Amino acid sequence: MRALCRFKTTALTRTTDRRDDLIKIHGNLHGLKASQIKMIERIGRRRVSPDMVITPEIGRRLAHVSRETGRQTGILVDRSGQIDKVIVGTAKGIFLPDMSSDKSGLARLRGVRLVHTHLKEEPVSDEDLTDWTLLRLDWIAAIEVKSDGESGLVHSAHLVPHTADSQGWELSEPVSLYDLRPDFLETIEALEEEFASVRRAASPAEGQECAILVHVATGSYESARESIEELRELANTTGIVPVDIVIQKRRKVDPRFVVGRGKLKDLIGLSMRRGAEMIVFDITLSPGQTRAIADFTELKVLDRTQVILDIFAQRATSTEAKIQVELAQLKYMLPRLGEKNTAMSRLTGGIGGRGPGETKLEINRRRVRDKIHRLEKEIEKIGQRRALRRSLRRRHSLPVVSIVGYTNAGKSTLLNSLTHSAVTVENKLFATLNPASRRLRFPKERDVIVTDTVGLIRDLPPDLMSAFRATFEEVHDADLLVHVVDVANPNFEHRVDEVNRILPQLELDQKTTILLFNKIDLVPPRTVSNLCRIHGAVPISARDTSTFRPLLDRMHRLLWKEPLTTDHDVCGEAGPQSPPDL
Repeated sequence: MRALCRFKTTALTRTTDRRDDLIKIHGNLHGLKASQIKMIERIGRRRVSPDMVITPEIGRRLAHVSRETGRQTGILVDRSGQIDKVIVGTAKGIFLPDMSSDKSGLARLRGVRLVHTHLKEEPVSDEDLTDWTLLRLDWIAAIEVKSDGESGLVHSAHLVPHTADSQGWELSEPVSLYDLRPDFLETIEALEEEFASVRRAASPAEGQECAILVHVATGSYESARESIEELRELANTTGIVPVDIVIQKRRKVDPRFVVGRGKLKDLIGLSMRRGAEMIVFDITLSPGQTRAIADFTELKVLDRTQVILDIFAQRATSTEAKIQVELAQLKYMLPRLGEKNTAMSRLTGGIGGRGPGETKLEINRRRVRDKIHRLEKEIEKIGQRRALRRSLRRRHSLPVVSIVGYTNAGKSTLLNSLTHSAVTVENKLFATLNPASRRLRFPKERDVIVTDTVGLIRDLPPDLMSAFRATFEEVHDADLLVHVVDVANPNFEHRVDEVNRILPQLELDQKTTILLFNKIDLVPPRTVSNLCRIHGAVPISARDTSTFRPLLDRMHRLLWKEPLTTDHDVCGEAGPQSPPDL
């Protein structure tokens, strides 16, 4: 048996639909005699006991028809015992028709079972089971056909929740048609309860969704592991529960399915065993890839960009941030509007409105473009207001120091400690979306404006950077950049390189920069000393102001070209002496 989901043929397939008896025959009917087709139709009129996988009488008929035609024959039976479809294949296998309209879910099976014949008395193969797993059938049974047309042993299998020693299915011992278990419905209900329990255990919090994280490694495995771990952090931040991680090594990304058809089949089985309802890819998917994967797997499909946009949407509290996030979301959505169902493409005409008209899809696209245009105007106004505030600072000749760095490196904590502020601080990615500016006072009545900024991350969506351009413009007028690095992170060097790669895109690579190694309290002192010497960095702990003296001295030298000679506690005198939106 070769069960391919949504398999369609043109040359070999013909469907017989007898409306009076609602008999649906699918598959390879070419070359069959009229008498043979009638034999197949008679099987479709039969009814199976709901508590049995198959009755012995129908099993014998399947074997007889299969030997008579020289082709594998099968039936799909629903839980009421109604034969939904009769399938005729070839001598080597059968091809299942499109079953996308049949019910299935995360905690339940498809609701139909497959019973078919094997002409060479072969058992169910692993390849059969892998393909069948995609369809989430209740049960699969293969009846051996003997040379005299009689039925032999029945090989059967069913899905089971994931265990350490299970591939996701369980094979039963071959038995005769008369010895098949009579408690079929009870078994299926118990299996569905097991799948539901797995899903509940994986996602204990209400409203959370379970996901499998997928990365295609075209480079080193170490880089892939680092990237997928970062995706795990992003998923946790947005409320997704990662139940498994899959890394596939490939020379290049598959243009249609990203990971390839075979691996995608494995992901479907894995999602069912682990109770996952979505797949999250560690790249930005094209509209075609998203549509192809979703159609093939019948699962929710997200990419890295969507996860980041969702985090920004959750954390946007100010009107300004909400406008910027909505603009980024609409720009991401616009080329993907064609993924909606076919109802969106119907004409809006009808009686009194016939003609070419404008499709619903075109209307939606036009509305999105119009809203993008309006939001971009709002962003321009935001930029003008920020420019006005910056001009006021320049009028007072106040130097500006901008804190930049990878997300969750401790930038907001540093701002709070330097200026005795109360900017929101969380141990999560992208806790800061709105730039906050506070005043820091140095000796000799010298004041500095210190500005916190949005955290950077690898593969930051271009639409997001474009939407937040008014925010990043705050950094353009900075006299000094403080690049904060979480030195306790094992991959801190890669994150430093990533920020250094993004800064030129923001036209900030020519700014004077202090490299600041934060969280030194979590790293051995000798290691910190060696790393600072190698990278030319300044060590601090953003929570401990006693470690700030080297940083303040470096800032003073770069801003006023002289050392900080006094022992006065700079941080002790400083404070938010200007409005929060300075």
